[in-house]
Amino acid sequence: MGLISIDGKALRKMIIGGANELIRNIAPLNALNVFPVPDGDTGTNMSHTVAAAAREVAKLNTPNINDIAKAASNGALRGARGNSGVILSQLFRGFSKGLEGKSTAKAEDLAVALAKSSEMAYKAVMKPKEGTMLTIGRAFAEGAHDAVAAQKDIELCLVAVIEHANKVLAKTPDMLPVLKEAGVVDSGGMGLVCFLQGALSAMRTEGEVTLLEISAQSNEGIASAGASIDPSQITFPYCTEFLLKLDAPEKHKPGVSHDVEGTLKIYLSSIGDSVVVIEDAGLVKVHVHTGDPGKALQKALQFGDLLDIKIDNMRQQHHGLLDFTASDAPVPANNAATPAIPAPIAVQAPPKTVGVVAVTSGAGLRDLFIGLGADVCIEGGQSMNPSTEDIEKAIAQVNAKTVIVLPNNKNILLTAQQAGQLITDKAVHVIPTVSVAQGMACMVVNSDTIPIEENLTGMRDAMSTVHCGQVTQAVRDTVLGGKEIREGDFLCLYDGEITLVEKFLQPGVKALADYMLTKGGDIVTIFHGEGANGELAEELATYVRTKFPHTEVEVYDGGQPLYSYIISVE
Repeated sequence: MGLISIDGKALRKMIIGGANELIRNIAPLNALNVFPVPDGDTGTNMSHTVAAAAREVAKLNTPNINDIAKAASNGALRGARGNSGVILSQLFRGFSKGLEGKSTAKAEDLAVALAKSSEMAYKAVMKPKEGTMLTIGRAFAEGAHDAVAAQKDIELCLVAVIEHANKVLAKTPDMLPVLKEAGVVDSGGMGLVCFLQGALSAMRTEGEVTLLEISAQSNEGIASAGASIDPSQITFPYCTEFLLKLDAPEKHKPGVSHDVEGTLKIYLSSIGDSVVVIEDAGLVKVHVHTGDPGKALQKALQFGDLLDIKIDNMRQQHHGLLDFTASDAPVPANNAATPAIPAPIAVQAPPKTVGVVAVTSGAGLRDLFIGLGADVCIEGGQSMNPSTEDIEKAIAQVNAKTVIVLPNNKNILLTAQQAGQLITDKAVHVIPTVSVAQGMACMVVNSDTIPIEENLTGMRDAMSTVHCGQVTQAVRDTVLGGKEIREGDFLCLYDGEITLVEKFLQPGVKALADYMLTKGGDIVTIFHGEGANGELAEELATYVRTKFPHTEVEVYDGGQPLYSYIISVE
C-alpha cells in the first residue's frame, strides 16, 4: 500500500532533513545569485531560516503533525533572514495553516497544505514576480494536486512534486530575463527544491536525523547609543527572558484571567520596561527589564511552566560594552548554527518620544548613525542579514513608544516589516531605505518634536533626493546587462544597478563619481571601507572637488566590509 499517512514525528524528521540539505548547499545556492557581488546570500539566509524552524521542532516529541507544523512556522518566523527567508517563513506559515486540526496527514492533506503555503507566500509580497521562489512554491502545490489525483502514496507523491518543481525551475530563466542573461536558474527556487529533496531523503531514513551545524562565516554585534550611559543610572538592571508553556485554561487558578498575553503585559509594565510578550501555539515569549526578576517569574507561573529562563545583569554587562567587537560574539552553547546576531546589550536610556533602529555594516557607519541620533544599530556581516527576531529585540530595546526602523538594504526590508508586526506595545514604522546613504539622509531630518506623520513624510522626502554609489569586486565570471564580468573586476553600482565594470579600483570609483554627478547633485559624501583607506578616499575627494567645483565633499571611514567605497550624492 505504501506510505498512506505521516504523523508529527515524521514531519519533524523531514524538516530537519530539509534543513540539512539546504545547509549542505549554501555555497552553490549563494553562487546562483544573479549579481556577482560577494554578499550574495540566498543560500545563507534560507539555511538560517530553516535551521531556526528545525531547532524548534527538534524540541518537540509529539506525534501530532499540527503541533510540529506550528513549531516550524514559529521558528521560521523569528529566524527569517533576508527576503528569501521572509518568503520561506510565509511558506511555513501557510503550510501550518493548511494542517490546522490534523493529528496526521494523508497525501491529499499535504497537497492542501502546500496550496495554502503558496497562497500565503504570494500574499506576503507586494509585487510578486514569476521566475522566483514564489513560482517554485506554487509548483509544489500544483505538482501535489496532480500527484494525489493519481496515487495516495506520500513518497511517490513527493517524488512527483520534486520532478515537476525541477521542470518549472529549469524554465525560470525564460520567466526572468536577468536569469537567462546570467545563465542561472533562480537561487531561491533551487533552495526550495533542495529542501524538499532533503525532506524526502530524511523520510526514507531509519532512525533520527540530527541538525547539521552551519559553518561560521562571520559574527555580528549590536551597538547601542546607550553605551555612554552611566550604568548606575540603569533603572531596571535585570534583562529577563523566558518561554512560558501555557496550561489549559481550565487548569488556571480561580480568578486568574485567561488573557495571558494581556495580563502579563500590564503586570510586567508595572514592574519594569522594554516589555515584549508574544503568544503563539501555546507558548509565550517574554522579555522584560526589571529590578525584580522573581516577581516576573512568579506571575508567569500562574499560567503554566517556565522554560529557557535567561537573566542578565545589565550593569555588569555594561562594563564590557565599549570593548565589545564582532570577534567577541559568543558561540551558542548548542553549537547548532552560526551564532545569530547577539541580543542587544541593553542599557536603559531616558524615555524618548521617537526612537530609531538602523541596520549598518561597519564600525564607522555604526558610529555615524549613533552620532546622528540612532538608538540601536544592528550590524550585519558578509552573507548575513539580521533575522526577524534580531530586529524585534532591537526595537524592544529602544525606550520609546514609537520606533522608526531604517533597514538600509532592500534585502532586509521584508524582515524589518515582519519584525514590526510582532511588536505589540510600540508603534513601529519601517522607512523603506535601501542604502546607508538613504538612511543617513533620514537621520539628518529626523525630529521627535514634530508629529510622527510629519516626521515620516520628511524622511521619505529626504531619501528620495539621495543617490547611492557602491564599489565592490566580482566573485565570479558572468554576463549581466550586456556587460562581460570577470572575477576580480571592480563593479560600480548606481542605486543598486551595475553601471560600470573596471579593472582597477581608483579609475573605477572616479568614473562612478563622474557618472553620478553628471546626473546632478552638489553634496557628496564618501565612505571608504574594505579595500580602500583614508589616503585613497582623500584622493577621490580632491578629484571630485577639482572636476566639480560646485560640490561640497566630506570623507568618512565607514569601515564597511565588501564595499571599498560607498558614495552618497544629493
